[in-house]
Amino acid sequence: MSGRRRHVGDLQGEIQELFAELWQVPRFSGLRHGFRPQCDCYRTADPPALHVVVELPGVDPDSVQLAASERALVVSGTRERAQPAGAHYHQIEIEYGAFQRRIELGDDVDTAAATAVYEHGMLRIELPVAARPQPGRRVPIEVESR
Repeated sequence: MSGRRRHVGDLQGEIQELFAELWQVPRFSGLRHGFRPQCDCYRTADPPALHVVVELPGVDPDSVQLAASERALVVSGTRERAQPAGAHYHQIEIEYGAFQRRIELGDDVDTAAATAVYEHGMLRIELPVAARPQPGRRVPIEVESR
């Protein structure tokens, strides 16, 4: 029963994420929902690996946490707003705050061999495709900053 309950929980999270994305489009809502980084995910054949690229401009790499399981990657952290002394904002459009992205992966990956590099505001994660499914556990990934 716990496996099914966990699956339903994952589905609920994905549905909530889809609705959050829909309502973040400016024409649908003037409300701000916080920073939500954009990402790309692609697969290479030689070597077989999944690559995830996440836009994180203005994010301190020390605030970024990554955790991977065999079929999902979670990227979280915080983008802080600088508070210049004596500043009075006239316009605020840039999103700040805590963020979390869950990226569903199309293949089982070797979480122990995953690497991550943060450079020029882009986080690049490489997850080798597993020869066989990995045991169901979450593994943190160290982010290297350049």
